[in-house]
Amino acid sequence: MPLTLLRNDITKLPVDAIVNAANTGLRKGGGVCGAIFGAAGAERLQAACDRLAPIKTGEAVITEGFMLPAKYIIHVAGPVYRGGKHGEEGLLRACYLNALELALQHNCESIAFPLISSGIYGYPKAEALRVATAAISDFISEHDINVSLVLFDKASFAISQQLLGDVESYIEDRYVDEHLALRRKLSDAELKDFAFAETEAEVEVELEVDDLDLTKLREESLEFLEPVAEKAPIASPASPQGSLAPGTDLDSLVSNLDEPFAAMLLRLIDATGKKDAEIYRRANIDRRLFSKIRGNANYAPSKPTVLAFAVALELTLEQTADLLGRAGFALSPSRKFDVIVEFFIANRKYNIFQINEVLFSYDQPLLGGSL
Repeated sequence: MPLTLLRNDITKLPVDAIVNAANTGLRKGGGVCGAIFGAAGAERLQAACDRLAPIKTGEAVITEGFMLPAKYIIHVAGPVYRGGKHGEEGLLRACYLNALELALQHNCESIAFPLISSGIYGYPKAEALRVATAAISDFISEHDINVSLVLFDKASFAISQQLLGDVESYIEDRYVDEHLALRRKLSDAELKDFAFAETEAEVEVELEVDDLDLTKLREESLEFLEPVAEKAPIASPASPQGSLAPGTDLDSLVSNLDEPFAAMLLRLIDATGKKDAEIYRRANIDRRLFSKIRGNANYAPSKPTVLAFAVALELTLEQTADLLGRAGFALSPSRKFDVIVEFFIANRKYNIFQINEVLFSYDQPLLGGSL
């Protein structure tokens, strides 16, 4: 997908280019820089860097990848954080944009970044992430390139605690609602009628509220009880203004139950009056994947891809359920991924990169897709 968050070793990624958080002298350093030099072959990489050094803060230069899976290494010199009042944000943003421009000049279709300046250069991680995602999302809104932002661990990742608190409360409410509904609906005897096909073993479910692990109940005990198609029980917000062309009745667009997913998606995009590229980029969808969807009336997308388009089109929960249904999916209160995405749609928060940051923090799949 155009922008994805990873916890991985950047030196092992099979991308066209990786970015080295370098110093202005392009000398081998510690951390990510040292790991890249070591994996690429320090002697040959240093010789290549010496021919390009020195560089300015925010500037980007490119070398061969040598022993790396990546064809190229793009070296950028990030700013040292000095309180945020010395132009650090502009310089950090320039690192990402200059690296991306250089990647396109060398016909790169994929690139991986570390979180620049967030190590020994002292840039606060939450701010470093905000600048990174803003710069990258602005660039890919106009250009087709797949970008990975590689984070060492969760300590390298920080988002709004207020937002996380709101999401957590929403998840807890949905878990409680689901559990109480189960208790009202099913008796112990009815639960014991459910059995696994291979073993024919009886499924025993403990219904004492105080002792119940709600997460385990949702993910294990309730999985086989999930309905094939479920409408979200929360009242749908009004259709957002500006999403569709004036006079368009979106509800009438989603009323044809026999229409396949691809046909419905293309009609919805046409109804917005926006260009295809604007929608698939807002959905964090790779151009090649969108071309495949457009060219195949029977294309079967993944659930994250469908939800990504629902976010890009700013659909309501009810409209999202209709779109999911065309692809054979439903929003389920028994899956944390679904509940998190439902929270954002219910609250009309349609920034897909913010949604993915929260999904990432919960170790869930991200919205979007690529070939």
